[in-house]
Amino acid sequence: MFAIVGAAGKVGYSTSLALRKAGLPVRAILRDEAKAAPLSEIGCEIALADLRDPAALARSIAGADAVQVILPPPLRAEDAVGEMRQSIEGLAEALGQARPKRVLAISDYGAQIAEDVGMPTMFRVFEERLRQLDAHKIFLRSAEHMEGWGLVIPVAIASATLPSFHDPVDMKFPTISAADLGLIAAGLLLQPATEENPQVVHAEGPRRYSANDVAAALSQLLGRTVEAQAVPRSQWKESFERALSPSATELLINLYDAHNKGGLIDIEPQTGEVRHGATELIDALRPLLPPQ
Repeated sequence: MFAIVGAAGKVGYSTSLALRKAGLPVRAILRDEAKAAPLSEIGCEIALADLRDPAALARSIAGADAVQVILPPPLRAEDAVGEMRQSIEGLAEALGQARPKRVLAISDYGAQIAEDVGMPTMFRVFEERLRQLDAHKIFLRSAEHMEGWGLVIPVAIASATLPSFHDPVDMKFPTISAADLGLIAAGLLLQPATEENPQVVHAEGPRRYSANDVAAALSQLLGRTVEAQAVPRSQWKESFERALSPSATELLINLYDAHNKGGLIDIEPQTGEVRHGATELIDALRPLLPPQ
């Protein structure tokens, strides 16, 4: 039995679907019953639990041989760091009670960095807490999701300018489609446990892209020229707070400061392996465009 916490998300659904296609039993764990239908349709058992309710989460995990967990960033929360820490502790407590043999945690590029680099630092805290579990652990560190560009696609369509917090806009960085990340996770769960514990795996797409590459892909999809333009750092706070809480904004400002140093938010040297998804950037962006 495989239990997938956060199965209604893009990554969790992709993992669940791959495991079901392999003929394996999957328990999909989610907070919102309204999102259960697609998972039920592929034959998943459904369990409802909240990350901040360790007892309920432990009951939903009970009996599973392997569990996949993900830490959702509460981007509108007044205290994003506090809520993430609460979720980390809830997950760890539940896993400690349920005692599965294997735990695969979706982590983040940069989780190895000791200094504060915003969002990846929360995943360092996540990994450190999970290291205390008596289970075989896989830390699947994900590059930035290609689908994240969907938030600024409406601006690019309206203005022919793609705002980018990656600066310079020709700097290439690792990125991956969420569906590919789920497939890589499923592949790891289907393999026998390694002697290495924790096992660290980095996941990114078939090649690295720049903001200019994103603009070029959108130009091709839209049939007109879109140019990438770096958002001045003085405008970051205002730009982020249009959609995010101030505390989540601070996490992202620190993240992009680290990104723009170049090479910091990357694979941990001489640690683990790198697995590559097959989805090209243009194919990940295509479904994000409005119908024409």
